[in-house]
Amino acid sequence: MTTRTTWPLARVLRDRDSALCLSAVVVSGFGTSALWLASGVWVKDLTGSDGLAALCLLAMWLPTLAGPLLGTLADRGRRKPLLIGVNVLLGALLLSLVSVDAPGDLWLLYAVLFVYGAAGVVHDAAESALVATAVGPSLLGDFNGLRMTATEGMKLLAPLAGAGLYAAYGGAGVALLDAATFVLATGLYALLRAREEMPMPPPPIRSSRQRTAEGARHLWAHPALRPLVLAGGATMLCAGLNGAMVYAVVENLGHSPAYAGVLYAVQGAGSVAVGLLSGTALRRLGELRFAALGIVLLALAVALRAVPSDPVALGCSAAIGAGLPAVLIAALTAVQRETPGPLLGRVTATAHTLVYAPNVVGLAAGTVLVEAVGHRLVLVVLGVGLLVTAAWLSQSRARAERTVSRSPSDASPA
Repeated sequence: MTTRTTWPLARVLRDRDSALCLSAVVVSGFGTSALWLASGVWVKDLTGSDGLAALCLLAMWLPTLAGPLLGTLADRGRRKPLLIGVNVLLGALLLSLVSVDAPGDLWLLYAVLFVYGAAGVVHDAAESALVATAVGPSLLGDFNGLRMTATEGMKLLAPLAGAGLYAAYGGAGVALLDAATFVLATGLYALLRAREEMPMPPPPIRSSRQRTAEGARHLWAHPALRPLVLAGGATMLCAGLNGAMVYAVVENLGHSPAYAGVLYAVQGAGSVAVGLLSGTALRRLGELRFAALGIVLLALAVALRAVPSDPVALGCSAAIGAGLPAVLIAALTAVQRETPGPLLGRVTATAHTLVYAPNVVGLAAGTVLVEAVGHRLVLVVLGVGLLVTAAWLSQSRARAERTVSRSPSDASPA
């Protein structure tokens, strides 16, 4: 007899639409992870410049800042045709990269990566909204946990595959692989049976700015979504700073820089594990408490990385991998559950921007701080900051519960 813990996961995988959505995430995520690594190596080989290679990551991340505006596109029509169109566009666009073979062609690579990033923002917003339609509310936490597991699993496998393919066939080979994954994802989305209602056309007097603001207002006014998203952004800021310390941590352990790959692999294993357990944890704890406990685990692990011990470092990496996804899964699940369908694309994209953009700031600041003050002090301060974030989130949970409990009696009679 199937246990209560594994039963929801089995239901997600046995549900046709849920399994198709998850398969599409795995397929496209594999190609994206492979291209993310290969593009930087590609530029480095053509130019010898570390700065130009780093611009590849910037080109893909920069459109995230326009997430609230791009997310409105996911609310203008049915999400399934939009996902199919975005995958077809990206698959065709990646084919143009086969002509990049000299430094003078890099403008095309950067342009494609920028469009790739912008389309990815729209894709993620539309996919989140479609998942909320295709997956039952009680299984959203399980689905998002499995998605995190699949994403982290791809981060472990895809870069190795991308590096091998690049060594054998160059950047064009990786671009063709990524294009093929989008073609396959297109077919998977086309097989979905989820029924979507055509959204009502917006009044002609409402501008794009007004439509974008609707999503931000919903996010800010909601007693649970606002603290989750703000805590998620603070956590990702700290995660970026922590990520910039990794090579200093490795050096402090007395290993070569390649040992960072071992720490990242252990961290990925922790993320895979928490992804499998998150659905059950969300049902028992709720989004706010689950996120707060994850941040506490992350805080302790980040601070203890200052200890120069291999077993401690490995344990901390696993704990970071388990703690960090908790707030991300909780925030996405809460957005899907608490947002009306017509607003879901905008709210999802706005939440993604507020949560993930601080990670880039943290990475940039960390590269300065690790040289200026050293990694140990930074790690301890980050641990304290994360504990403060968790405490604030716990207080926000109590306030949100009081707001919900008062709302029926405070409501005015019709």
